[in-house]
Amino acid sequence: MDNGRFEELCKDIVLEYSNEHVHKDDGKQITKDDVYIVWICRTLQNNKALLSTTVHGDGMYYEVTYNGDKQQIYFDAYKKVENMAIDVVD
Repeated sequence: MDNGRFEELCKDIVLEYSNEHVHKDDGKQITKDDVYIVWICRTLQNNKALLSTTVHGDGMYYEVTYNGDKQQIYFDAYKKVENMAIDVVD
């Protein structure tokens, strides 16, 4: 799968998931313009992308992986639970 097609599929998957699950109770809907790719990589016939949305405060991020051997896409949705700074002492 070429990179452009993979990017579009990733955004479509996140958009659909977000509108069906994350915003189910409040009735708000996001558009494809609200979905962005944080990181993307292609290795051999496989692709992986990390995505998020511009929705403030929902704490969600998404991982989409394309397995080129099986021609399957795997989707994971995560919610950030905590963010903290840790000082490193040498």
